[in-house]
Amino acid sequence: MIGPVTASASPGDPSRDYPFFASTRDLAKLGYVEQEFFLQGTANRYSTPPAQTGSIISEDHSYKTRLIVRRPASSARFNGKVVVEWLNVTNGHDQEQTWYEIDEHLLSAGYAWVGVSAQRVGVNYLRTWNPARYGTLDVGQRDKSGTETITDDALSYDIMSQAAQALRAPTRISPLGRLKPQVIIATGHSQSASRLSTYVNSIQPLSRAFDAFALEGSLANPIRVDLTVPVWKVLSEYDVEALEGRVRRPDEGLFRSWEVAGTSHNTRRALDARVPLQRRDIGTAQEDSLDCTEPIGTTVPFHHVMAAGLERLVRWVTHGTPMPSAPPLVFASGPPGQLARDRFGMALGGIRLSQVAVPIATSNGTNSGPGTCDRWGFTVPFDDAKLAALYPRHGGYVSRVAKVTGQNRRAGFILPGDAARTISEAARSPIGTN
Repeated sequence: MIGPVTASASPGDPSRDYPFFASTRDLAKLGYVEQEFFLQGTANRYSTPPAQTGSIISEDHSYKTRLIVRRPASSARFNGKVVVEWLNVTNGHDQEQTWYEIDEHLLSAGYAWVGVSAQRVGVNYLRTWNPARYGTLDVGQRDKSGTETITDDALSYDIMSQAAQALRAPTRISPLGRLKPQVIIATGHSQSASRLSTYVNSIQPLSRAFDAFALEGSLANPIRVDLTVPVWKVLSEYDVEALEGRVRRPDEGLFRSWEVAGTSHNTRRALDARVPLQRRDIGTAQEDSLDCTEPIGTTVPFHHVMAAGLERLVRWVTHGTPMPSAPPLVFASGPPGQLARDRFGMALGGIRLSQVAVPIATSNGTNSGPGTCDRWGFTVPFDDAKLAALYPRHGGYVSRVAKVTGQNRRAGFILPGDAARTISEAARSPIGTN
């Protein structure tokens, strides 16, 4: 372990001598520090048979990568829990999708968060983004000519295991400073969740590195039945209709799956978080070029469900209290097939937050248009006439929101603080006052 790696410049400086995608939040004001470390050593390559335990194919492959750590500055702020995110590389560089969704909850609740650059795409981008800072990173075991000899991300699984080990039992340098973790949970979004699913099935039985897994928006990955730690899938409406409906299985043992109506694979919240970072550190955002039929990203607060589920997952690990099961989304045909929808175009079934159960807009998990538009979904507000017909009295609207939100809070699908804010927002809204 090397670090913390010093930064001579502030984020956005042309020298780029700072951590890639350094947080835009004032972490110090919140009692947090952000630090970057280089993790190096030798890793194994594994076989990864579908939904089965793997085996070591070869050993002693040298690597060097990075960890980005956001943690409480003091032990008094730390809740003992660490979320380790497999950084997503779909856009050609590292992105912390889970952090974008639940950073507010992680910070307010005292979690430590660690992002791991586990894959070649992300590491190789860093090497070119700032050769002086990141030029020695390598997860492809380059030969003397600089050519990668491993080109299939085979080392990524052991890198994740060793990252967890470095947090749980550090040797000379601790990425968490003086903090002592009690629970370490692995998470990832989309392709990262897909790779973590492979980790769950093939590597966790060997490494026993993590205490639980939170798989966000995974890509139709079956999960083995004989789990030894809790595994939770949290899925948007898009995920279920486009992909995960094919591998649905009942909640049982240490497995739970929650499906959230009115939500998209990529949300408006994630868009608002990552676009400024892309513009600052890359010069442009991939989303700037999207030309979708509707404004991209649903606004149904998927992050409320994620935060509540994380707390339930931690409770499962620490107290042995299983997470509750959630109702599934309803298919009109299949699965696979199309989801059934109500008169407002909203998916039926699933976890139904007040924004879906007492709607003031249509939120659909699937958008249309070129490229990746489909996975962004959309939210389109109702016009004034429809709102007036649905909610002629303000008090009636607020009461309905409060009733649904209370039901979700008692079911464990929304935390008390988020429930209170939801009801307060409804009370402050102009709905039913005209």
